[in-house]
Amino acid sequence: MLKTMFYDWGGLNVWLFHLVNDLHAPAWDQLMLMGTQLGDHNRFSLYLALAGLAAVACVRRAPDPERVRAWLLVMAVFAIAYLLDGWLLGWLKPWLDFPRPPLALTPGSVHVVGAIELHHSLPSGHSSFAMLCAASLWPILRRPGRVAAVCMVIWVGMSRIALGAHFPADVLAGFLSSLLVVSFVRLLVLRLARTHAATPVAG
Repeated sequence: MLKTMFYDWGGLNVWLFHLVNDLHAPAWDQLMLMGTQLGDHNRFSLYLALAGLAAVACVRRAPDPERVRAWLLVMAVFAIAYLLDGWLLGWLKPWLDFPRPPLALTPGSVHVVGAIELHHSLPSGHSSFAMLCAASLWPILRRPGRVAAVCMVIWVGMSRIALGAHFPADVLAGFLSSLLVVSFVRLLVLRLARTHAATPVAG
């Protein structure tokens, strides 16, 4: 009953999957592969380094203490949330062990690009990581950066469906799980920062 309500959506989950997955062409498949590569959690070190370079550039251009503090908080949230999100997904995916589209649907009805995966569908790790990146960096991004972040999240999420790796419900669950993790970590980091700022310096 719960699976029907929250995952199957009365058949809408499968219908939406086919709506995206049935649209394919060589150029489209390559575009979707690029989206999936953007959401690969193994790129965390690269993204962290790029964020660090952006922080240095912004601070050098406008050396404002508040700006420095904002960047430090964002970087801390990004790193801690990445570790916590990885632990959460590493536990959730095998525990739930939902079948992926090639196993759950009629053989031959799923367009798969790349390696065929059959298990641990919920939630989508790529979608979760894409949202984690966007949500972690969101407070420091200006309007163009936020537009780019939203486009990246949508691109990665759609790519997982288009390539036959996940259902829309898996993608949505990945988005929501990382949003919760980032929100929790941000509250924790901000509270620790306020506590440290309020602590009197000895001597």
